[in-house]
Parts: sequence; structure tokens; C-alpha cells
Amino acid sequence: MSVRTAKSQWNGTLKDGKGTMNFSNYSGPYTFKSRFEEGSGTNPEELVGAAHSGCYSMFLAALIAGEGLNPESVETTARVHLGKDETGPVVTTIELECQVKCSGLSQEKFEELSLAAKQKCPISRLVAAADIKLSATLLS
Repeated sequence: MSVRTAKSQWNGTLKDGKGTMNFSNYSGPYTFKSRFEEGSGTNPEELVGAAHSGCYSMFLAALIAGEGLNPESVETTARVHLGKDETGPVVTTIELECQVKCSGLSQEKFEELSLAAKQKCPISRLVAAADIKLSATLLS
């Protein structure tokens, strides 16, 4: 299978420092404020959300196609919650909200495939320590 590479660099202290994250065609800044408060730039949790929503959408599309159907669209939003435990900051919850357009897909089969994608997509498996919540809607 494939191997993907991402790189980050951090300069300075946690609160006053700044960094950059780089992968594929993306390079962007991140700071304490962009991660723990409200500030410009990205943060690791946002990137986990992008990875999770993309992975879930692709996995669900593959499951639907495996039923002989052709999904018109699978749109997923991920909200990653950063909390704190006795060790420090931790991702506590990831909320996946998905909307699918697919002719011929029954509600019952859609619910089955949506849950299977939540359990089996590689990023869901990676972040299994978090509480992953799913809200999936089949659009007509």
C-alpha cells in the first residue's frame, strides 16, 4: 500500500512560538492561538478532521458502489473536539455529519453502509480512542 509524508516544524515556546505544516500541495502556519484559542492558521485537529471526513466519504462511496449503485455525492463534515484529561490535551469526540445523494439506495441499506464506513474507514480505526458520533442523511 502507499506511504504518505507530512512534515512540520515548530520554533519557540508553546505559547509564543509558531510553526508550519507541509504536505502535498499545502503549506500553512499554525500557532498556539490557532490550536487552543481563535487565531489564523491551521492546527493538527483540523487536519485530522479533513483526513477523517475525506476518508469516511471515500469509504462510504466504495461501499455504496459495492452494492452496484453509483453515488452522485457523499459530503462529510468532521468536527474534532479537543478536550483535556489527566495527561493533557486529548481529542475526545469527532462528530461526522454526512449527506449522500444516490438513486436506488434504500434508507435501510444506507444506514447499514453508513455505520460500516464509520467503523471501518482507516482514519476511524486510527482515531478509535475518540468517541466518534455519526449523523448521516440520505437525500432524495
